[in-house]
Amino acid sequence: MSVARLVSALQFCPGGCVFGARASRDPAPSLQSRAFNLLLGLLPHKERLASVEAVQAHVQKLALEPASFEPPDLGGGVEVILTKMGGWPVYYTAPSSGHEGCNYVMFLHGGGYINEIVPAHWRFVGEMTRKAHVCCVVPIYPLAPRATAKDVVPATAELLRMLLEDAGDAKVTVVGNSAGAGLALAACQWLRDHGHPQPSRMVLISPAADASVSRPEQVAIAARDPIQDIPGIVEAGRLYAGELDVGHPFVSPLNGAFRALAPMTIFAGTRDLLYPDSIDLAEKARAVGVPVELHLLREQPHNFALMPTPEGRRARAIILRAVA
Repeated sequence: MSVARLVSALQFCPGGCVFGARASRDPAPSLQSRAFNLLLGLLPHKERLASVEAVQAHVQKLALEPASFEPPDLGGGVEVILTKMGGWPVYYTAPSSGHEGCNYVMFLHGGGYINEIVPAHWRFVGEMTRKAHVCCVVPIYPLAPRATAKDVVPATAELLRMLLEDAGDAKVTVVGNSAGAGLALAACQWLRDHGHPQPSRMVLISPAADASVSRPEQVAIAARDPIQDIPGIVEAGRLYAGELDVGHPFVSPLNGAFRALAPMTIFAGTRDLLYPDSIDLAEKARAVGVPVELHLLREQPHNFALMPTPEGRRARAIILRAVA
């Protein structure tokens, strides 16, 4: 289905549609989500992505003052262990009641490949650990421009390969948001290309699947996106690409092959300038027989699934059922 046809369909599907599962009519966007969109527009997120210069200044600042990646207190019922694998810090979380019989989640955080994991990501990890009774593996992958896709994608895939091997019969789900979702997709493509098994499922939250951000319709969507802007996303993608072209599947996994990948659950909102890529991603995967469930909600912003809104809570409930 083309973007134009899908946008037209959304006019008759208040609040969004689910494709690839049984179709449903969601309620109109909640008052809380509308208020949250207004609040997001008042915060400085978009300013940091408004220009190449803004991104470069932000990256230079982080080089001088690196952000902490340590988890905050994740609350009762969650144990946290820090180790190192392949030279990367890797955190493991497990239910305090014991991890016997637990399934596994590898969580790959967002941040445009230039920003560190943040407390909101950790709260989500804690929620999955506690409520779904899973063990989470959280790699603290190095950021661009110090590290680029040429090294980050194979190293992430190798960590996932080892987790799949160690997990035995337990289910392993890869959950990524934004840039982390793009990294998850690229890592699974690498696993397939090197003859390794796939995880049980990929959960892709507002995936960054095409670093070129070159669709004409994205200009209009960007004007309504309260968080992101095109120049900054393109510059972050260029830094992450390094010596690769931004169209390389490591950087833009939408350009990779989709055959024989794990089933996917995708979340996107129509106030996210990246959402057209989610539609194409779902269509490309389905065309080669990969099961896909696309949750596309009208008027929801980038990463709405992690936000404290009714729509976010419903999305997380779906994710918890998927990973448990």
